[in-house]
Amino acid sequence: MKNKKNVFYSLLIILAGVIYLPVLAQQKNGTRDVVETKGIVNSPEPNRITRNIIQDKKGNIWIAAFDGIFRYDGKSFTNITDKVSSARFFSVLEDRRGNFWFASVGSGVYYYNGKSFRNFTTKEGLANDLVTNIYEDKSGNIWFGTEGGASRYDGKSFRNFKMNEAPPVTQADSIHVSFYQHSLPEVHWVHNDVNSIIEDKTGKLWFGTRGYARVYDGKTFTIITNKDGKPFANVRSIIKDKKGNIWLGGNDGLWRYDGNTFTNFTQRFVGYIYEDKKGNIWTSSVSTNGHDWVLSRYDEKSLSDQKPVVTEITNKPMIFGLLEAKDGSIWFGGLKGVYRYNGKEIMKI
Repeated sequence: MKNKKNVFYSLLIILAGVIYLPVLAQQKNGTRDVVETKGIVNSPEPNRITRNIIQDKKGNIWIAAFDGIFRYDGKSFTNITDKVSSARFFSVLEDRRGNFWFASVGSGVYYYNGKSFRNFTTKEGLANDLVTNIYEDKSGNIWFGTEGGASRYDGKSFRNFKMNEAPPVTQADSIHVSFYQHSLPEVHWVHNDVNSIIEDKTGKLWFGTRGYARVYDGKTFTIITNKDGKPFANVRSIIKDKKGNIWLGGNDGLWRYDGNTFTNFTQRFVGYIYEDKKGNIWTSSVSTNGHDWVLSRYDEKSLSDQKPVVTEITNKPMIFGLLEAKDGSIWFGGLKGVYRYNGKEIMKI
């Protein structure tokens, strides 16, 4: 029975992953020149796959979806990229200067300063045009997780990092259901497909990949292993909580690292992790039946208990990026747009 569950979990992981497999490289690239934003107009809310949600310093909510980058001001939605690109967007970041970065699947990265856009692709030095994650480190460098490794942008140029020297992915490559049931080949493109990046309190960088997760000390990439010596495979989300603990979510479930010890909270596949203002940990994970995804909350006061208190909020076909808005509501993405949980009910935005 356990093997059947593993197959179900792996199948869902593959289905989530194929959304941005190499076929998306056929996506039409946008212009790399500076583009003015005169055509921005109010528009309907996102109605396609929504992968990432953030709230900016001014309180606006930004949404990265397959039908554009949307900004919500509390009253209406504006499709920021409607006149600029038809790309499918995966992630959005507001940097410390108040500028925005948008990651797309097939069209590289877009920089937006509130007035104009600039498109960065492999022609400017980006490792790969399929980008799923953006992160700003303590020094202000912007990191991009791509299908071909990690790219670091210092404001002038890109430096690219690979976990190994595997050949790049081709459209003929695929990942089968049983792929993660065995040790992964050391030289394989999945190890360079970066899903998540975080900097820990010591300055080391953690990389979650579709292969094995790694930590980078500035010189060497080291595979991260749990307390049993097993590598963390297909890590989709890594966060650092308020106490400096590192949380990892992926094929091997939900894990916390306190600087010395790894602790496991669930063995179900975890796609996204988020810490709210109270220190509760929210996750999206595959349900026990292997069909739906579950939005769960781990109570902060019980995180050190042998059996933490976990509340399952809702089930959806897919649950993506999580956000706690300034009003305390929880926002999350799905296959057909955005949802909001006010503590009592779930509402489609």
